[in-house]
This record gives sequence, C-alpha cells and structure tokens, in this order.
Amino acid sequence: MAVEIKPLIKPSRLRRRAGLLGECLSEFLGTFVLVCFGCGVVAMTVAGLPGSGRTSGPTTFFLGAGDWLLITWGWAMGVVFGVYVAGGVSGAHINPAVTLAFAVRRKFPWVKVLPYMASQVLGAFAGAALVYGVYHDAINTFDAAAEGPKTNGRTLASFSIFATFPAPYFNGGIWGPLFDQIVGTAFLAMFVVAVIDLRNTAVKANLGPLIIGFAVAAIGMSYGANAGYAINPARDLGPRLFTWAAGWQDLAMPGTLSGAFSNYFWIPIVGPLVGGVIGVLVYDLFIGDTLYSRGGAPPEPGRTRPTTADDS
Repeated sequence: MAVEIKPLIKPSRLRRRAGLLGECLSEFLGTFVLVCFGCGVVAMTVAGLPGSGRTSGPTTFFLGAGDWLLITWGWAMGVVFGVYVAGGVSGAHINPAVTLAFAVRRKFPWVKVLPYMASQVLGAFAGAALVYGVYHDAINTFDAAAEGPKTNGRTLASFSIFATFPAPYFNGGIWGPLFDQIVGTAFLAMFVVAVIDLRNTAVKANLGPLIIGFAVAAIGMSYGANAGYAINPARDLGPRLFTWAAGWQDLAMPGTLSGAFSNYFWIPIVGPLVGGVIGVLVYDLFIGDTLYSRGGAPPEPGRTRPTTADDS
C-alpha cells in the first residue's frame, strides 16, 4: 500500500538507524526469515509430517524425490521473502559469501563486511531457535522413536533440520564436500550478479528476489545431496551454534559423527566464501567485461534496453 506510515519509534531516536545499524538490523531480519522457512521446511519433512501421522511411520521420510523438492522449494521461498523483507535497506545479502564477493568486485565497503556477517549469523541463530521452539515436540518424538546411533539422545536426521553434513559416499573426506560448496556458491553468486546487472537482461518489476529464489532451488535440485547445499556460511553456522547449545553436541560442533565424518563445521564456511568470490570473478570475466566494453551507461532499473522515443 502506497501510504505514509508513521514510525513506531520517535524520529529523533531513529537517526542511528539510517546508517550501518539499520543495515545490520535488516540483514539480521532477512537472514532470520530465510532460516525460519528453510529450516522450517526441513523440520516439516523430517519430523513434522512423520510425527503427525501423515507418513507411513513416525520416522519415515525421504521415500522419493518429492521430499527433496519440498525442501528445495522451501529454501527457495525463504530466500525470496528474506530478500523482499531486507532488500530496501541493506540490499539483502543475507549471506556472508555474497557480502564478501560484493566487497571484492562490487565496491561494497570493506568496513561493513564483518558487521553484515555478524548480523547474518545472529539472524540465522535466532531463526533456528524459532524453528526449534515451534517443532521441538515433533523433533523430540522423532529422536525418541528413531533407531541407530545417537549423540546425547539426538540423531543425525534431526540435526539435518538445522545444519549440513556430507553424504556417506565421501567416506569422511573433506575435498569432495569442499569442492561441492565452492561450486554451488559460485553458481549462486554468478546468478545473483547476473540478475542485478542492469547492463544485462535485468529483471523487471522488482522480481529479482523471486529469480534468486529460483536460482537457490536449481542449485538444491542439481547439487544438494552431496553436502546439503549450505552455500551460505551464516545459514549453516548460526543454526549449528544453536544446535550445539541445544544438545546435539559433537554433531554440531565440531561437526563429528564417529565413523562418518569429523571436524566438518569449517567446510560450509570456507567453501561458500571461496565459491562466492569465484562466481563473481567468472561472471565478470565472461559477461561483465564484455558488457562494459560495449560502453554506455546502464539502462534505467527494470529495463533491459535503453529508453527510446517509442517508450515515452
């Protein structure tokens, strides 16, 4: 609605919010929304649907590709609405890998990098706490009924609601999951800068967040099974820290399951940070530099070509 809405806080007290503080609050809330719906859809799949009698058993899930599609689209919608919520204030990076990549190649101020990243991690932590608060009964019931190895009464399946781990076929190795995270995040960063590049086929009518959500869904469908497609250090680290505090212990930090993987926590941090920078560099090398060489100012936002007399 295009109406003037009075602020909740007196304008005299809002002056600090016009700068970095307001941007950090925006990143916090945007990442909070992302994790609430991303982790929320996994909680629905792993614990909510089985525990509510909507599957064939209290611990039955992932019987086919449909469950995975539910998760990929849930994370995609989390990104869409996280970006719509925060975009007007901070640009809605909601991902430290995007923040770092923009600092390297998009003139984002380096002084803002660490405050943005801290806000994103805190927002992800808070989002995980909310998901646990809503689904803790379902999660506890699932863990109690589940068979197999448990850490402090918690299962790897319930941990997967919040954070990521490598597939068994990596046999505990680090290079496969690390490469997976680099590749997935490189595609994400490439797609993000392509969508917002006004010299390219820029998205019209403020549909950029939706298209970026589609990008996240595509990455999840194509590369998600290897290591859970964190492709976002905050999305993994914030919930990982929460689950460590909530009782998942070594499964969360340092990310160890005896006989399966060990000290995994750093891979969803380092891999995306490296991949994000690579994705922007690849886009600029193949596409951005070509568009720049053609000269001229970028078109008006929302347009894919310069304005002509016929457009008036």
